[in-house]
Amino acid sequence: MKKTTLLFFCSIWITLAFAQNGNSLMEVTDLLKMKTAGNVAVANDGSKAVFTLTTIEPDERSKQDYKYVNQLYAVDMAAGATPVQLTYAKESSSAPAWSPDGKRIAFVRAVDGKPQVFILPLGGGEAWQLTKSTSGAFNPKWSPDGTRIIYSASVQMKDLLKDSVLNPTRSYPVWPSEKPGISNAELQRAAKARPNPNGSIDEIRAYLLNNEADGKATVLNKLNFQDESNISGNMSFTQFFVVDARPQAESTPILTGFSRYGSVEFTPDGKKLLITADIDSLEHPDRSLESEIYVADSNGKHIRLFLGQKGQSFNSARLSPTGKWLAYFYGPVDGDIPALALMPFGERSTDPIVIPMDRSKGNLVWSPDEKYLYFVAQSNGGAPLYRVNMLTKKVEQLSDFNAGITSFGVGRDKVIFAKTEVTTPSDIFIADMTAKDAALKNISQLSHFNEWVKDKKLSLPEKKTFVNNKGQTVEYWVMKPTNFQAGKKYPLLLEIHGGPSAMWGPGEASMWHEFQYFASKGYGVVYSNPRGSGGYGVDFLRANVNDWGAGPTSDVLTALDQAVAEGWADTTKLMVTGGSYAGYLTAWIISHDNRFKAACSQRGVYDLATFFGEGNAWRLVPRYFGGYPWEPKVKEVLERESPINYVQNITTPYIIFHGDNDRRTGFVQGEMMYRSLKVLGRPVEYVRHPGATHELTRSGDNRQRIDQMLRTYEFFQRWIR
Repeated sequence: MKKTTLLFFCSIWITLAFAQNGNSLMEVTDLLKMKTAGNVAVANDGSKAVFTLTTIEPDERSKQDYKYVNQLYAVDMAAGATPVQLTYAKESSSAPAWSPDGKRIAFVRAVDGKPQVFILPLGGGEAWQLTKSTSGAFNPKWSPDGTRIIYSASVQMKDLLKDSVLNPTRSYPVWPSEKPGISNAELQRAAKARPNPNGSIDEIRAYLLNNEADGKATVLNKLNFQDESNISGNMSFTQFFVVDARPQAESTPILTGFSRYGSVEFTPDGKKLLITADIDSLEHPDRSLESEIYVADSNGKHIRLFLGQKGQSFNSARLSPTGKWLAYFYGPVDGDIPALALMPFGERSTDPIVIPMDRSKGNLVWSPDEKYLYFVAQSNGGAPLYRVNMLTKKVEQLSDFNAGITSFGVGRDKVIFAKTEVTTPSDIFIADMTAKDAALKNISQLSHFNEWVKDKKLSLPEKKTFVNNKGQTVEYWVMKPTNFQAGKKYPLLLEIHGGPSAMWGPGEASMWHEFQYFASKGYGVVYSNPRGSGGYGVDFLRANVNDWGAGPTSDVLTALDQAVAEGWADTTKLMVTGGSYAGYLTAWIISHDNRFKAACSQRGVYDLATFFGEGNAWRLVPRYFGGYPWEPKVKEVLERESPINYVQNITTPYIIFHGDNDRRTGFVQGEMMYRSLKVLGRPVEYVRHPGATHELTRSGDNRQRIDQMLRTYEFFQRWIR
């Protein structure tokens, strides 16, 4: 039955590959029309669901700028139902959670710049503010009886040291501060001393600490000193609080101290808490990557270890509705694909049941009757919905590889989900779910938030495959120009994904607009999942270890060659572009191959030794190359694999983008690449976007997103005209 269903989906896709929607071509400003549904949550009785909708709206502070706005919507779990907007405030609403009786929704909204938990009564009345946390409030979760809510807050170290509730003894952590030559006891004395630049050593230290607190100095002692947009010497800790779900209620901390907490939620009977954390580690949090599962009383007392092992990470723990089963992910801290395991809750001596599936999985959701455990997983270019049959312990695939299920919820006999596919960037769908058939049935589209797409003429991707020189099957997709005419020749753009463990396909939301935009401009587009991509198992994922350049280059250029062999591409008008790791691979390609008329790298990595120091994703270096830049054998590999060492070979016209505040990859390497090419007299242009981080093209400033796409197109046009 499963094979028949998948063959049916494939035949539909082959038919759709040549279909078009409307008559208007995609424009760059259509980016601003895109609406994205997510955070789907189903009420306990399975009768209704709530979700968020992200839109891009004009920013009232500047007529030329735009902002993201999130609002809550509710919908009945019935085919043909229409979503109803619940919130309208100018401040965004997020993280919705149903009360157990389905009569209220807890959610998060900013107040004076701080996120706070609100409660919206569905029987009538305005949403009212529950929390007033000075550290913000995130991720509300109800107690089973609906009387209390757990939420998290991010508390900075400097505040935690002084907090008489979260840190009653005003003590320092048990793990070393890593401030060289000084003990925690001495730091604790300094924190209590009177600041005085002319005083004792404790008073001088207190004065220096005061300067740090006032932003006069940034002192770095921790290993992970870069966040996404800056460097920081401070640390923050996720703390969890419980509060009665009534006006004017006071919050109480559930857990205290300097442990690294991940999640906390009530057990179904409300008597216990299920906690994922790394508690009382003797290692600094930057060095301890382990995580365990704990159980505590409902007030946070009497914490006991339930699951844990040295060198392992246990996370995403989810209890079934009656508390009979515990589902979780686990694996080595430096592993590739965490395993999914099941265990009877309360029976620690029982060996876990490991569910075999060689894909990265996420978003575990139990069916109300506990017969199935649902999840999504990146696989073969899509993000299908799967379920574990608790009777057979087998995985069943419910949707195809041609779409991305970005969020979902499970009712009594229905599944509601947000989906990205070629014909819509995001909308809400509902389907019947039965035990008999392992497939979604009677799929119905409930929302039409992106109705504007119907007026657009689209290019639909055609899926292809080839076998690379390692014997692995590589999937790629070819999009012909939107107004393709047989017999004509067209420019062809090679698009490359980052990661390097990312994965693209027809259900990839982040590239939906860019692919269609270039196709509308008369470009063919080809993209692939070369060795090292996620979604094809651990062997494929690790096939680029010690080989970031030549191997993946072979795969993406083979995809390009196969597209060219179809006969419609103009081989004098080939372009290549990619971001992050793909910015790296673009630089590698044009330093080893001269076929491209123009190239574009975004937020790339060009010198791996420098990247180790300036990027917060620095762990990719030991993970992929087996060590550190000062180790002779590793140094040799890093030099071999760094595009900057082949810069003299680059003659392709090249535009390089980077965000001023991109600390994931760092920006010094981009400056190195640009200056080197400029000294060499090569055709190169370097663009920096002020304030932009690594997420510029996905969730960054919308004028900058449009700017980058237009500059890329304009640069390509200079060289193919």
